[in-house]
Amino acid sequence: MRTGYVYHEIFGWHDTGSFVGDMPSDPGAGLQPYMNYENAETKKRIHELIVVSGLIDHLTRVPARKASEAELETTHTKEHIARIKAESATRLGGDGGDLSTPFARGGYEIAAMAAGGAIELFDAVLNGQVDNGYALIRPPGHHAVRETGMGYCIFSNLAVAINAAKKTHGSDLRVVVVDWDVHHGNGTEAIFIDDPNVLTISLHQNRLYPHETGDVDVVGVGTNINVPLPPGTGHGGYYYAFDEVVIPAIRKFNPDIVCVASGFDSSVFDPLGRMLITAEGYKTLTRKLMDVANEVCGGKLMMTHEGGYNATYAPFCGLFVLQELSGVTKLPDPFAHGNEYPGHELKAHEAAIIDEAKKLVANL
Repeated sequence: MRTGYVYHEIFGWHDTGSFVGDMPSDPGAGLQPYMNYENAETKKRIHELIVVSGLIDHLTRVPARKASEAELETTHTKEHIARIKAESATRLGGDGGDLSTPFARGGYEIAAMAAGGAIELFDAVLNGQVDNGYALIRPPGHHAVRETGMGYCIFSNLAVAINAAKKTHGSDLRVVVVDWDVHHGNGTEAIFIDDPNVLTISLHQNRLYPHETGDVDVVGVGTNINVPLPPGTGHGGYYYAFDEVVIPAIRKFNPDIVCVASGFDSSVFDPLGRMLITAEGYKTLTRKLMDVANEVCGGKLMMTHEGGYNATYAPFCGLFVLQELSGVTKLPDPFAHGNEYPGHELKAHEAAIIDEAKKLVANL
């Protein structure tokens, strides 16, 4: 198994400032300066665990590069790109667009590198240079819409990769995007809502972020499926959603490649979500996607990194996904007690929501 891997140290240099979680510091409100939730530690530590474990020796490194403005324009407006580029050149940098997505000087270049890394991995998997792969890129992308960034995302990395590939391989390229980040993949949804050749599936904690998106009745031209899961959903709910919605939808859509917007903030120990997935759970979800990808598109499966904010546990979630992708096991999960927590069983209210989403598969 040839598993591609994208990482560049510059991703750790994306500077999101001394926020207080997701708010700017404010002495008058008692908000003491600390750090942004979206900081470099989780991503750097995922990479370092991959190296220290020895798994890196079994991966095929795919070099990242800056996406060109023309490639970014396949997805984003010229005005958005120009504003990010201009603010990036100032001494103090700027913001993605929602006043909660700060970046320092040089932020444009790093964000373009993240999009370019996604492009390179997508092409490597689609062209058969590697069988599957993971792009550990930063800043994330799945919240960014055409005209602005938001939710820590500046450019929609995976959408740029898909749209750039459509320029090369034709607009009829069929792609499935599965988003297992705890937050709704609103940006990817908005970008492809009217594209009959891109199926977007988002499994997310209901109304966590953005608060007004992600409902099951948003279907676009029929190729958008939202599975808004209740807080506390564990392995039983996620496995049921994959078995009843995600896998049948992929089979029916019959894509040329399967993509994943991979956030580890659905993990049991993440500070921003209230879900229960463990490293073992991510491994199982990865295996389910690998199996269906083997059925429909020759195993072509690629993932881009999104969220995940527990610096001690996200590395093991990432390691377990890449161990499964590569077929090489190096380390067990030292936090495996999370698998024994109550709540992992499928609950009736979870099944009811998933069954509603299941009805959408018939529309494909």
